[in-house]
Amino acid sequence: MRKFGVITSLIFIVIIIAGIYGILHDQITYSISPEYFTKFKYKQFGFESEQFGGHRATVAVIGFLATWWMGLFIGIPLGLLSLIFPDYKKMASVLKKSLFLVILIAVLTGIGGFVYGKFILVNNGVSWWLPDDLIDKSSFIIVGSIHNSSYLGGIAGLLTATVYMFMQKRRNNNTG
Repeated sequence: MRKFGVITSLIFIVIIIAGIYGILHDQITYSISPEYFTKFKYKQFGFESEQFGGHRATVAVIGFLATWWMGLFIGIPLGLLSLIFPDYKKMASVLKKSLFLVILIAVLTGIGGFVYGKFILVNNGVSWWLPDDLIDKSSFIIVGSIHNSSYLGGIAGLLTATVYMFMQKRRNNNTG
């Protein structure tokens, strides 16, 4: 029964962490390209700039809504996989480290998306839709690259955490 508690707590916590990550992520990327939000994300989510009290608040809501589901996407598989451990204490310990790996990889991949966007995509162009009336096309492309890379980072983090969990299980079997 305690294992079930660990899994349900993990899923809830990961959803909240993913939402907070999205809020912070979008505050940073809004600083780089407000147009990415005002000319793309607002329309995608059906929001107006003043809907939640101004641009920053609206961007925060978009950030949460755009990422909470990644918490579900990451939390469920990690939670279920953690059942390979013999007790809830080991589950919780390995899950904390696994979650740290996911976050670290998502952040690093987002930074990689910034570098890739700034030094490659801006110079080579993109095949994505771009609004016709962009004032700062380069910043819009950079933020698009950061956003796409961060989602890939979440997936890469999930895969890395999965490998880590299997390695910990193997280590546990060899020492136990």
